[in-house]
Amino acid sequence: MEERASAKEAVRIMSAFARDTGVVPNRPARRYLWTDAFAVCNFLELRRLTGDETYADLATGLVDQVHTVLGRHRPDDARTGWISGLSEEEGRKHPTRGGLRIGKQRNERKEDEPYDEQLEWDRDGQYYHYLTKWMVALDRAAQALRDTRYLRWAVELAKSAHDSFVYDLWPGGEKRMAWKMSIDLTRPLVPFMGAHDPLDGLVTFSELEWDAPRDCEASAWPGLGEEIADLARLCEGMRFATEDPLGIGGLLTDAWRAVRLAILGDVSKEELALELLAAARPSLEAYEKNPATRLPAGYRLAFRELGLSLGLRAVERLKDRVSQEEGRLRDSRAVRAGVEALERFLPLADTIEAFWLDRDNRSASTWKDHLDINRAMLASSLVPDGYLGA
Repeated sequence: MEERASAKEAVRIMSAFARDTGVVPNRPARRYLWTDAFAVCNFLELRRLTGDETYADLATGLVDQVHTVLGRHRPDDARTGWISGLSEEEGRKHPTRGGLRIGKQRNERKEDEPYDEQLEWDRDGQYYHYLTKWMVALDRAAQALRDTRYLRWAVELAKSAHDSFVYDLWPGGEKRMAWKMSIDLTRPLVPFMGAHDPLDGLVTFSELEWDAPRDCEASAWPGLGEEIADLARLCEGMRFATEDPLGIGGLLTDAWRAVRLAILGDVSKEELALELLAAARPSLEAYEKNPATRLPAGYRLAFRELGLSLGLRAVERLKDRVSQEEGRLRDSRAVRAGVEALERFLPLADTIEAFWLDRDNRSASTWKDHLDINRAMLASSLVPDGYLGA
């Protein structure tokens, strides 16, 4: 879509989202961490594109709502207050120190309840890959609004997440990461490691570390060097290729972010970017061949496909950035070759967006059943720089 038309469509989508999920005043709040992370980025980008400060108010209001709702215990829980256990006053100052709930409809599984794989998808708790998305949203808010308070909250969240999700298989031995933790971060609900969780953490923590205030004394700003080293070791030897469209989109956006870091001076991220670009090619080839991509809307999940189209928008930007900044890369030819190998897939982004902009397809139950996340991800694909960063 033409950029101006995309922005107008994103305005319509996010205005409806703000109204229906209670971001605007006097509406019941319906908060879900993944969705809200992308929504914050979308509002910030609409502010940049339109110059309308109303979108900054929506972004900051949404941040406050997420912390107030998902940083506290559920209404149907016997526990009350901040999930961090901090006092009311300290909790307001450090709303992310105890992590943030997912926002699922069902309460978390009790310690004496048996594990049910299907039911677990509907239960609350904390997901690492949702927390990293919220860190990105806070970082983008810090940069757009020139307010380091948001960045500090992101770093405090990063430290809490790492301390809770990453554990030693044996004392002083190999590390692993849980996929899902309890609301209070005291016990794993799903101990297995997500395919891309260490990667999400590595790229996100590296961005937070790079964006740390340069005029701040080291003792006054919590560094993430040890955590980044742990995550880099967790990523060693991992196979990142996937047939899941949302996962492929994550590979592509992380490749974009890794190249940005390499250009800024974090040279280790150039090798990571090459690895991600290489993994993305067979992943996209497999996705392209999957007959499920040609099914009617009622058999498809929009937010997963729109995650892929967002990733492809990142590749478009990579192509331009590598050409502009090739002197800052150690092996710009290799990076350019990795990007060029993906160029033939770029029209998929327009195809996916057009499919889900079609009103008939948005009348499908799969769109309506996941309305909030579908709308946020569609808007992110239409105005991608909010999430991707400049």
